[in-house]
Amino acid sequence: MRKKWRSNQLKVNIYAWLLLLPSFIFLFLFTYLPIFQTLSLSFYRADLSIAEPIFTGLENFRLLMEDKVFWKVMTNNAIFALGTIPLSVGIGLIMALMVNRAIRGIGWVRTFFFYPVVIPMIAIANIWLFIYTPSYGLINQVLGFLQLPDINWLGSTSTVMIAMIIMVVWKEAGFFMIFYLAGLQNISKELSESAKIDGASSLMIFRKITFPLLMPTTLFVLIIAVTNSFKLVDHLVIMTQGGPNNASNLLLYYIYETAFSYWDQGYAATLTVVLLVMMLVFAVWQFFGLDRKIHYS
Repeated sequence: MRKKWRSNQLKVNIYAWLLLLPSFIFLFLFTYLPIFQTLSLSFYRADLSIAEPIFTGLENFRLLMEDKVFWKVMTNNAIFALGTIPLSVGIGLIMALMVNRAIRGIGWVRTFFFYPVVIPMIAIANIWLFIYTPSYGLINQVLGFLQLPDINWLGSTSTVMIAMIIMVVWKEAGFFMIFYLAGLQNISKELSESAKIDGASSLMIFRKITFPLLMPTTLFVLIIAVTNSFKLVDHLVIMTQGGPNNASNLLLYYIYETAFSYWDQGYAATLTVVLLVMMLVFAVWQFFGLDRKIHYS
């Protein structure tokens, strides 16, 4: 009997692994294999000046530490992340609280808030390019009406990053709203009703009940927000190409430029390894650091 049970269990396991095999193959070919190849290429000099890649060990990483553009890009990415993550997540939560009501026309409000999410980033970049255009752009038209001077939003090193952050927050807040809205609708209304009976204010209910119960959603949203802050570069191609003077350049766009404009594959691979390590560190911190704090007690 025991032998027959083991035989049946083995058949079930084999069947399960066979079902997973196609997914494993695609995961290996399109995720793990490119990562291994990129890591290997980072130890080589591979540019247009040589016919075959030359092994240089850690030379690319040494050059990286001396690269002023790299440190500028890393600073830009840190500013971009610190600007977009709290604002987009916070506004998304506020929007979710606003539309989590059963009132007439709330469906239209939800659609209005979510609409920027469905527009492709390239289209949004073109829309905001017009909004930021000097002299006849929408913002400068308003400034002119108020008798205020024009601002070259995308042509000034002091304003270009602010302009990028505003645009990305406008696009992403509605996306995060959907997750928070789903989280709010999974919270039992009896909890807040009981708290109101006990005399708790709306702010106290949010601080002590609603927000703690939304922590799993917040963790998930933060993971997406951090990832997006390092991978959103489509708008740079249309709007600034990383300018002026690399003031809006981000790490992923710098990787793209290095690989496909300067054709330095080895150095681009080194930059990619840095990006992968950073994302891995963030993922570990979020899962093993924040994950312990998301349960309501």
